[in-house]
Amino acid sequence: MATQLFEGKEHASYYQKFRFEPSQEVIDLIFSYVDERLHKPYGFAIDVGCGTGQNTRILSPYFNKVLGFDISEAQIEEAKKAPGSSNVTYSVCPAEEMPVGDASVDLLTASTAAHWFNIEKFLKEVDRVLKPGGCLAFFSYFVNMEVHYKDRSEQMTEVFSEVMNILGPYQHEKFNNMRTAYDEIYEAIPYPDKRRIENIVTKIQMPLSSLMGLFHTSSAFQIYLKAEPEKAKEVLRTAEERFLRIMGTSSTETEIEMWLQNLLLSASKPQ
Repeated sequence: MATQLFEGKEHASYYQKFRFEPSQEVIDLIFSYVDERLHKPYGFAIDVGCGTGQNTRILSPYFNKVLGFDISEAQIEEAKKAPGSSNVTYSVCPAEEMPVGDASVDLLTASTAAHWFNIEKFLKEVDRVLKPGGCLAFFSYFVNMEVHYKDRSEQMTEVFSEVMNILGPYQHEKFNNMRTAYDEIYEAIPYPDKRRIENIVTKIQMPLSSLMGLFHTSSAFQIYLKAEPEKAKEVLRTAEERFLRIMGTSSTETEIEMWLQNLLLSASKPQ
């Protein structure tokens, strides 16, 4: 069973508002792989562990039908509220038990989600639902982000890293899959046609307020908030004050730039 840490309605609301969409670089790499292995038009894609649908909606122009799955009802409720295309639908279900037919799926994606699944059971289910020649794409960004602002990027990144270190003890053990750059997941993919691309750098402009909101989307922060609410709030309050002081501004709407390290695993089921 997939790990369930994103159940709260408030958490889902933060997730919808502040989580990143997959970068165009990652999407382009996925479809350069898919285009070499499948014939257009593409029929059916599923996005597993879809959360509030950031990745699911991006797939809509490429496929006749896109279906997003998540085990969290609160996340799916938020996904359904977001503007989207008529060919995108959502459903609540675990990653290891997808309600789709055998050999029916052209592309299966998992965006910043595969590390939460029971990998052995999930990959068996992936093999069941993919068409011969169908593709999978598991991708994620990692927590070693850089925060850039003028000539103060080193100081900004240091504050960010300190917050993440405070949250470290509250990370679920499944997070080890991210720390090892999905090594175990890649090795477990049973298909010989597979590839791994690391160090895909994405640069995202955002106001400082969005970075502070991003902390709220972390499962570790939500666990910390439940365990010690005043301490958790104080950590973010102090971090925001430090960011503003380093930047020399009083406005949290001042733009910063986040640099993300991304990883993409792609594979194709044998014909």
